[in-house]
Amino acid sequence: MVAAAAVFRRDPEASLDAVASAAGLSRRALYGHFASRDELLAELLTRGGARISAALVGVQDADPRIHLALIGAAMWAEVQQVRVLAQLAVHGPLEQTVADALGPVRASVRQATRGGVEAGWFRGDVPLESLARLIEDAAIAVLDEAVRTDLGEIEGRRLIMTVGLSVAGLSWREATALVDAMPQLASTAPPEPAAAPPFEPTAENRGNRS
Repeated sequence: MVAAAAVFRRDPEASLDAVASAAGLSRRALYGHFASRDELLAELLTRGGARISAALVGVQDADPRIHLALIGAAMWAEVQQVRVLAQLAVHGPLEQTVADALGPVRASVRQATRGGVEAGWFRGDVPLESLARLIEDAAIAVLDEAVRTDLGEIEGRRLIMTVGLSVAGLSWREATALVDAMPQLASTAPPEPAAAPPFEPTAENRGNRS
C-alpha cells in the first residue's frame, strides 16, 4: 500500500501495472490481492481516511475556532495520503468511498462549524451544512496544493489552518492573529484549554448568535 500511495500521489490516473512495478511485484501477484484498479484505490482511500480520522481522536477545544484549526492541523499531519483523496473527493466512481472514509472528519468539522456560528465567530449567511462542506473543500484544496508545490511543514500547517478559518468567516488577518496567539496551534501535543481570545466577534457577527 505504501508503493500504491506513492504512485497515485504522483499520478492519480496510474495503472495497476505501474503500481506493481513500483512495489516490485508481478501484475499477477497484484491482481491476486486486488481485482481492479478501483478496488485498490478504494482500499487506499479507506486506509487514508482511517488515518486522518484516528489523528482527530482527542482533537477538541471549547473555542470552535481553535477546534477547527486543530482539525486542519491533524489533516496536514496525514498529508501524504491526501492527494489521492483530493483528486477523488468530489467526483468519480469512488466518491462514496471517500465520503465514508472521511465521515468522522466531517462530523468534527460540522461540530466546530455549528459552535462557531452559534458563538458569532463564523459567518451566518450560509446554511450550516453548506458552510461545513465549503470548509472541507478548502482544506482538501490546500492539502492538494501543498503536496503539488512541496510546501514546507510549517508553512503548510499554518496555511491549512488560516484558510479554513477564513472560509468559516474570519478575515485573513483575524485568522493569522488567532494562530499566532494560541500556542496549542503551533504544537502537535493535545490542545490545552484556550486562553482569552485575541480579538472579539465583530458587531455584525454578534448578530448571528442564537
